[in-house]
Amino acid sequence: MSAHETIENQGALLDSQMPQSPAEYVRAYLRRLRAGDLGALPIIVGLVIIAIIFQSANANFITPRNLVNLVIQMAGITVIAYGVVFVLLLGEIDLSIGYVSAVAGVSAAILLRDSLTNPALSWMDWWNVIPIALAIAAAVGFLHGLLITFFQLPSFIVTLAGLLAWNGVVLLIIGPGGTVVIQNAVVRDLASAVLPPIWSWIIVGVFVAIYGINEFWTMRTRLRAGLRAKPASIIIAQIAFMSVIGAIIAYVFNINRALNAEALPQQGMPVIAVIMLILLMLLTFVAERTRFGRYVYAIGGNKEAARRAGIRVERIRVLVFMLSSFMAGCGGIILASRLKSVATDAGGGSLLLYAIASAVIGGTSLFGGRGKLSSAVLGALVIASVDNGMGLLNLSAGVKFIITGLVLLAAVVVDALSRRRQSQSGIR
Repeated sequence: MSAHETIENQGALLDSQMPQSPAEYVRAYLRRLRAGDLGALPIIVGLVIIAIIFQSANANFITPRNLVNLVIQMAGITVIAYGVVFVLLLGEIDLSIGYVSAVAGVSAAILLRDSLTNPALSWMDWWNVIPIALAIAAAVGFLHGLLITFFQLPSFIVTLAGLLAWNGVVLLIIGPGGTVVIQNAVVRDLASAVLPPIWSWIIVGVFVAIYGINEFWTMRTRLRAGLRAKPASIIIAQIAFMSVIGAIIAYVFNINRALNAEALPQQGMPVIAVIMLILLMLLTFVAERTRFGRYVYAIGGNKEAARRAGIRVERIRVLVFMLSSFMAGCGGIILASRLKSVATDAGGGSLLLYAIASAVIGGTSLFGGRGKLSSAVLGALVIASVDNGMGLLNLSAGVKFIITGLVLLAAVVVDALSRRRQSQSGIR
């Protein structure tokens, strides 16, 4: 190698270890958009359109009271959708999540009720009943995963059978009474409790700080690996933007939502919003920063290539179905808390549709290997906004299902066209 070539190679290496300039980053982003990598852009545009339409039809849509109600309304669906994202990343499906969530909710309600009437169970309280209910849900996912991997059965068939079987289990557990009232104050108030107003600002500040630290850490890691990194100025701009959005959210949470001046003040961030945020950060870390998460993406991208690379594919698949059922259990307890009880129709209705649609509408691909945990939040926000807005307009259930189905179909079409465009552009 000549001295000139050596200098050129060293210059190229040094250039690769430098952050992109803001102009280069913007041009690269625009190239990705033209190539079909739309990211969260369609869903953000969709949310803006939804807000404009429903606010013009009913002035109560964008009000502090309704926006907070929207957060509570989407909480259970969002948490269940977190688990769905992991399943879809594998290129699989889980149709049992609705009734698995009901199994967890019913189990918690029954145990809490019996702890008050049965002396042998008097030691039980919410802090040990909830883990037991979630362990039951995870065990259901483990069973599904074993059946799928050991017998090499389609996940569609196994979880469809689970949908039917766990629906029957819920009916048997509840019995002829039809409804089990949650009698524990902590679990009953989980979905309605709010934090003091100061905590809204603290939580938003902590979230923005964690986001900033993560972005700068990613930049430093990529530079050390000789990869191009996001410019620091872009990261600072994103942090500033998130700070403004976070401040608006905290302000809205802290507005008094009482119906009249004589009523007790209703203000502060709902506890359930904090739980959603914590789960989002934890699961995002799992998906993007751990070996398990990288394996999930690899298997979803190409299962056979992942197997040849030494990844224990079947073990990961079992773990993912356990995680899906575990998150369904979390969502089931949240939904039970919101209703203050569990009835024989728990887990049914539109819950399964809404949970899967939330992940897909938010941008998680049905074909596997592409998606983020944040997509579940965005998708659930769309679903809840459409449902909430149509409720304010007193539209029938039939119209709600038609419109929700059309929104889901539009999201899948956008995903398919985006993949086709990326394939034509040479981007995978």
